[in-house]
Amino acid sequence: MNFNNIHNVYLLGIGGIGMSALAKYFKLKGCNVAGYDRTQSALCDELSQAGINIHYSDDISLIPKEFTTTFKEHILIIFTPAIPQNHREFIWFKENNFTVKKRAEVLGEITLNSYTIAVAGTHGKTTISTCLAHIYNQLENGCNAFLGGISKNYHTNFLYAENGNITIVEADEYDRSFLQLLPSSAIVTAVDADHLDIYNNYQNVVDAFTQFAQKVKENGKLLIKKESKFNPKPVNANVATYSVKENADCTISDLQLYNGKFTFNLHTPWGNIEKLTPGITGMFNVENVAAAASMCIWEGIDFNKIKSGIETFLGVKRRFDVQAVTTNSIYIDDYAHHPEELKAFISSVRGVYPKKQITGIFQPHLYTRTRDFADGFGEALSLLDKLILLDIYPARELPIQNITSKTILEKVKIKDKTICTISQLFKIIKKQKPELLLTMGAGDIAQLVEPLKNIILS
Repeated sequence: MNFNNIHNVYLLGIGGIGMSALAKYFKLKGCNVAGYDRTQSALCDELSQAGINIHYSDDISLIPKEFTTTFKEHILIIFTPAIPQNHREFIWFKENNFTVKKRAEVLGEITLNSYTIAVAGTHGKTTISTCLAHIYNQLENGCNAFLGGISKNYHTNFLYAENGNITIVEADEYDRSFLQLLPSSAIVTAVDADHLDIYNNYQNVVDAFTQFAQKVKENGKLLIKKESKFNPKPVNANVATYSVKENADCTISDLQLYNGKFTFNLHTPWGNIEKLTPGITGMFNVENVAAAASMCIWEGIDFNKIKSGIETFLGVKRRFDVQAVTTNSIYIDDYAHHPEELKAFISSVRGVYPKKQITGIFQPHLYTRTRDFADGFGEALSLLDKLILLDIYPARELPIQNITSKTILEKVKIKDKTICTISQLFKIIKKQKPELLLTMGAGDIAQLVEPLKNIILS
């Protein structure tokens, strides 16, 4: 598609993390940008402040006139898979023969002619891609980046380099979106069962990741986490593995923890870097940083630039995001919403703070995920000392009979566990002032972070 002919871009679901990055991209390119979202959010407010017209009702009459009366060949409609098929605006654009494309398809076309490094995987991809973008941003020409989270270094999910031909993208497996990409290099972090509402079974997840790996260009680079046991064949790319636990092509040594920060030596087939001290903590972030640094070494980036990037990397909002530290309490927020993510996050917190009692607040995300992984959630959340469960965040789904947060609670083995409402939650936290508090989930639990932080700091 020739984007030079596009003057007006309308996004259905504009407030999503991936959609908002596209909105910023087209606005920067000089397009008139507008959109719809179901919920007003901080991202929507940011876009509005940049001059982007957003409304929050599914109402055709609210679509700005320039998106309904201008020549259709100059208009692009982008939608997220979260938009339901019965959405009135979506149906109207389709029935009136506008150019309507999925977010992933547009991202694939934007990145088609750049040197694209894609990070895929059911866990860890946001931190790794954001770390890669920060390292590349140390270079003279910088990079473009479409990220799945808000970089704490740049306070955005989109980076733009006018003279840069490198693009870092988070390759989303939901709805098989990542199959729209043709990366020059790629990292695969984990291939676990997830999004079974889309894939139906684990083998279909593996098959989709295999197709993604096969899309990496000939003689490109494919870096795979050793523990994932993912071994796609045949592929056109050169393949290497990374691990912080097992014998792999890229690995670490002399891991030390001092004052909450890890230091380690990184070993790869293309060279070694000693005494790397990431700006973020947590054992699973050691793994994420090792993956990003290994790819950068493989890509031939100057070692000093890599080391500087790693040490100044502040991480991603809602990824092991330390919100408050007082004499008596610590509060950390994380996006973890899958059993494997919860295990990694809670275990990493335990590793950094081994003597503290951990209280976790978890909001399950999706009825289908709760149903499909109830046992896994029970096992992961049993790693806490205390558990507070909130109601399931439905997102795009309708309720499923007999599937509630109680489904998970019954699987949790620790004794100190409860389900509560949000209003009850604030009262509990005010009364208990936990020694170490975690919030976890991918739903609107993010809106509770600031008030919980204020309680801890009060």
